[in-house]
Amino acid sequence: MKRRHFLAAGAGGALAAVAPSPAVAAERVDPQVVGYFTRQLALHNTADMMLGPHELIGTVTEQYQLISALGRSASARVRDDLTRLGAAYAVLAGWLHQDAGEWSTARSWHTAALADAQTVTDPDLHAYTLANLSYLQTELGDGHAAVALCERGLHLPGLPPIARMQLMYQQAHGHSLLGDRDAVDRLLDTAQNTAATRPEQPPAPWGRGAAVDNPIFFDIQRATCYGRLGLHAQAQPLWQRVTASVPHTARRRAGIYLARQAAGHAALGEPDQALNLAAESAQIAAETGSARHIAELTSLRTAMSRWQQGSYAEQLHHAFQPISG
Repeated sequence: MKRRHFLAAGAGGALAAVAPSPAVAAERVDPQVVGYFTRQLALHNTADMMLGPHELIGTVTEQYQLISALGRSASARVRDDLTRLGAAYAVLAGWLHQDAGEWSTARSWHTAALADAQTVTDPDLHAYTLANLSYLQTELGDGHAAVALCERGLHLPGLPPIARMQLMYQQAHGHSLLGDRDAVDRLLDTAQNTAATRPEQPPAPWGRGAAVDNPIFFDIQRATCYGRLGLHAQAQPLWQRVTASVPHTARRRAGIYLARQAAGHAALGEPDQALNLAAESAQIAAETGSARHIAELTSLRTAMSRWQQGSYAEQLHHAFQPISG
């Protein structure tokens, strides 16, 4: 196992490198292993915010394989718990590949997560995997697929409010690709009102969303949707609140938000503001290596190409130098 994968997850990384014997008896799969891998997953989610995708992909995918192998040898109750946990690991693996720009592999992992979720009776988990697959489709520019996946999730029986909220805001992103502002505002307003009631948030699988506890969460969603809709003047006050409030522990996310805020200024013909934000964003992208972030900056650079021959040419070159390789 590569040393960087071991360092990223500690003992969990080492454990993942050990292939389980196919002859393991069911009674030898200790139920406490579920709690162990649940704690590891929380650590991986935290590390993702600091390290970026490349340092975690190996560890997360290897641990998913181990969890799946243990599930095949476990008693029925433990097997279901491990299947649920495996689906959450597969979602994280999909996200990491997504962030690394490995779209085909990301789709395979999200599909695996959905398949795992469908083998247990857990509508909440099923909805979670659908929402994350919808997120991938949004990033691939397929608004129709993103909307349809969330619609399927919203029709699942017995969904808690937190699940409906997450599906609705993700569906709004799909509608933003389709140019439907009315649907975007309706879905985001309903989701935000649900969050304001502070619905009970189960420990899994929605723990990564943090919409209930994050005061700028819906500003981020609405500003992103408005940017896709070309409503840059309406998005800018939202981005100003967001970029002023993102914690230092979420530096990689902050970089993407700065790029989107810069794109709005560029669209509004405000090169000074756009250049300052682009330079800060590009420095973060160079440090984290996020392919999604670099793609945002590549689009931004194209949008700002009108200034590459004028008085801003040198500043433009300097702003994007960190990712110019």
